[in-house]
Amino acid sequence: MNTVLWIFVALLVAKLGTELFLAKLNANAARKARGPVPDTFSSFIDQKKYDKSIEYTLAKNTFGQKEMIYDAAILAIVVLSGILPVLYNAVSGLFGMSLWAQSATLITVFLILSLPSLPFEWYNQFKLEERFGFNKSTKKLWITDKFKGIALSYVLGVPIIWVLLRFFQSYPQTWWLWGFLAIFAFQILMLLLYPRLILPLFNKLTPLEEGETRERLMNLADRAGFKASTIEVMDGSKRSGHSNAFFTGFGRFRHIVLFDTLMKQLSISELESVLAHEIGHYKMGHIPKMLVLSASSLLITLGLIAFLVQQNWFYESFGFEAGNGIVPALLIFSLVSGLFTFWLKPFMSMWSRKHEYEADAFAKNIMGGADDMVNSLHKLHTENLSNLTPHPLFSKFYYSHPTLIEREKALLAE
Repeated sequence: MNTVLWIFVALLVAKLGTELFLAKLNANAARKARGPVPDTFSSFIDQKKYDKSIEYTLAKNTFGQKEMIYDAAILAIVVLSGILPVLYNAVSGLFGMSLWAQSATLITVFLILSLPSLPFEWYNQFKLEERFGFNKSTKKLWITDKFKGIALSYVLGVPIIWVLLRFFQSYPQTWWLWGFLAIFAFQILMLLLYPRLILPLFNKLTPLEEGETRERLMNLADRAGFKASTIEVMDGSKRSGHSNAFFTGFGRFRHIVLFDTLMKQLSISELESVLAHEIGHYKMGHIPKMLVLSASSLLITLGLIAFLVQQNWFYESFGFEAGNGIVPALLIFSLVSGLFTFWLKPFMSMWSRKHEYEADAFAKNIMGGADDMVNSLHKLHTENLSNLTPHPLFSKFYYSHPTLIEREKALLAE
């Protein structure tokens, strides 16, 4: 192997080793937490539920470690065996070398490379989640979702890749700048279209029906300075027993979506606190901040690819012929970039947790106290069998939200 591939192997081993080390720490913390419910949690979770949450954490941890090893092995095989250029050439031979054909080739190769992960996805849904009572999906629905995802990959992916290839062909020195503008504009468009065109392909969204709940939530939105035309409920229960709420879009196109499972688990005042939290993300400017970060990451990524496409060693190290075009470069970069971006995860998690603290503080202020927010967090962690005692290093590295203890402490602080 050449130097580049040795670096690839070193990074792959370092990433896998770190993942397994953190997973082991978290598993040990969960095992150590076995026994009577700690006083910290005894007010909202009983022994049976507490024991089940620990077993769920350990089951996910064991499954996750196996998946990490499997994924690393698949990536190593794809990169080191020489199959990647063979696969690319084979698909190109079927589709051709036109810009549209090469766009479809890239999507097709990505889809083929995703096939080895399907058994793990299937097991997670129909074995692990089923075992703990969360799976509500059917095998037919799962398969249908996969085919819809494939169709969307071609419908949305091929045109944007075509635009990128067109810029590369027409503006060989500055294509990455024009590509950045096109892709970022596409991302903004998707923020607007997702809740209206994409999400309904998978879930049914219905306006929250008239009644006390809707009236109180709409009044809460007005009080928080968030003019919402409607609040929508999503039938998340047809796939999972997990509950959630999320905010999507921006400006007058913003939407707040509540899972139907969430509606069943929380009281009206607790739903108000969850809505206040989601509005907090909007009012605190988290959406534009994330857009700026996304734009910066995209610009850096395309700039780096623009450098790599001019380097013969980049192609030759992974078995491609030098000057083979931008598609192989995009393919290689997509496969190996995760070995670098993995080390940014704790910083991204830290930034996300900061946003969550700010949204919680906003909700506390709007609600006139922290009780409803704390109670909603207790119920959500209980119903979702969330890990109540994660290892600090694990949560700092991965968690996009503070732990329950951390959030509760911040909310109850004067």
